[in-house]
Amino acid sequence: MDNKEEVLKKFGQQLKRIRESKGITAAELARLTFMDRPHMTRLEKGGTNPTLTTLIKLADALDIELIELFEGYFHKKAKR
Repeated sequence: MDNKEEVLKKFGQQLKRIRESKGITAAELARLTFMDRPHMTRLEKGGTNPTLTTLIKLADALDIELIELFEGYFHKKAKR
């Protein structure tokens, strides 16, 4: 697994990519999840580590499965 900073940055990029694909602004997503806009910016830039409840709120607001926030994180291990 990557180091913490890389993981948070990758998460933020994925969050932003999904949000933009849904046509939702960061301000609107912040409102939908009862967060303030600066916190949403920190999430998307990888500057803060979201809690499980925050992740669930984001997935609900984006109308996606929670796992979609983590696309590209998990790699299948080769069978031996």
